[in-house]
Amino acid sequence: MIFTCSIDDGHPSDLKAAALLDKHGLQATFYVPVRNREGPPVMNAQQLRELATRFEIGSHTLDHCYLRDVHMLQARRQIREGKRRLEDMLGRPVMGFCYPGGKYRRQHIALVKEAGFRYARTTMNLCFDAGTGLFEMPTTIQFYPHGRSVYLRNFVRGGSYAKRAAGVRIALGQGDWIARLHALADHALERNGVFHLWAHSKDIDDLDAWHHFDRFLAHVSTRVGAAQRLDNHTLALGIPQPSPCDEHDQCELSSPVVK
Repeated sequence: MIFTCSIDDGHPSDLKAAALLDKHGLQATFYVPVRNREGPPVMNAQQLRELATRFEIGSHTLDHCYLRDVHMLQARRQIREGKRRLEDMLGRPVMGFCYPGGKYRRQHIALVKEAGFRYARTTMNLCFDAGTGLFEMPTTIQFYPHGRSVYLRNFVRGGSYAKRAAGVRIALGQGDWIARLHALADHALERNGVFHLWAHSKDIDDLDAWHHFDRFLAHVSTRVGAAQRLDNHTLALGIPQPSPCDEHDQCELSSPVVK
């Protein structure tokens, strides 16, 4: 099994998540807006530089902006400026992007490519692979006690039913959210698949669930070898690339997946 983890929103508690990932020798990617228009604090430049010595940092727009809710010119600014400002703070290129809230349209994928990102992550869940498109990387599960109805609704809206069927069956079959995490991880392990965990560290704070996060990472670390512990960028490098379109062909982008 390949294990990857991503932490969204850049909250200062991300440093606690990083310490636990470090403790268990696991890799992760942290998707950070420069500021969060919804109010929660974001790590400062010094904290980000410290985090970047151990983990990949990706962009989450300039202001944690839901791209579907703004004009295309504003969406372009959010994507471009988020990348530029992060790179200025870190002193290094930022390769990855995550769509805030999983809310985006087909046109936004083109803007992410245009800005110079190499890949992008969505919030599509219940997947056990890295996906088939560099700019619509799926996940397996969020570290959060969602009810069964949330998984069923996201499954119906998300599409790709055949490859997600096993995931939704497992999710609906577990009433306890921690048992659900373990059951999905065990399924990925049995099939040599990908397990992509994502989270908001502020949620873990609010749930007082750091002990659960720690124990789950410990569980993973005993079952996944060092070579199978990847950040999102390294995982994306393994996604097969489509052949370039000739001038007479029309490239077809896959339909966006929204939360």
